[in-house]
Amino acid sequence: MKTILRPALVLFALLTVICCGLYPALVTGIGRAAFVDQVDGSLLLRDGKPVGSALIGQSFSSPQYFWGRPSATAPMPNNGLASGGANQGPTNPALIDAVKGRLDALKAADPDNALPVPVDLVTASASGLDPDISIAAAQFQIARVARERKLPADQVRVLVDQFSAGRLFGILGEPRVNVLKLNLALDQAAPATSKSTP
Repeated sequence: MKTILRPALVLFALLTVICCGLYPALVTGIGRAAFVDQVDGSLLLRDGKPVGSALIGQSFSSPQYFWGRPSATAPMPNNGLASGGANQGPTNPALIDAVKGRLDALKAADPDNALPVPVDLVTASASGLDPDISIAAAQFQIARVARERKLPADQVRVLVDQFSAGRLFGILGEPRVNVLKLNLALDQAAPATSKSTP
């Protein structure tokens, strides 16, 4: 029994030190050295205080801000503890009603906008936490945001272009805009006149 137990305990202790001590320390060290922002949660700061993460969407309802993708998480939008979609099919009446309501809100906020409404502004994602919208979704909102901020549309368009990201490695994903980063830059360019801030 002693000949079996001793090697098992030594191996257990050795693997515990490697897997629970050395490996996490190595990975943490590499992360701290090479990926500083990511290991801290990709936090975005305003006046030195965190206002959110670049990886998790936030809800903006003021017309002075770019709106992100709708979220189906409960009990509130963009709830990281309840990440998930509604799993409603395209013929589900609840989904159809939700999309109609979101279309009505977009039209009410910018009645003169004749551009086609991008699908990501009226449908929630599978995670419910998307921090990005498509370039088309950002461009759709430029006129409204510029009017509400009393900025030239070209200045807002420059911000959208500045915060646009292409496909990863040129092939993965779709071109996109991080909504929180864009709205923070917008606040620097022209502070919001209402109390609705990120």
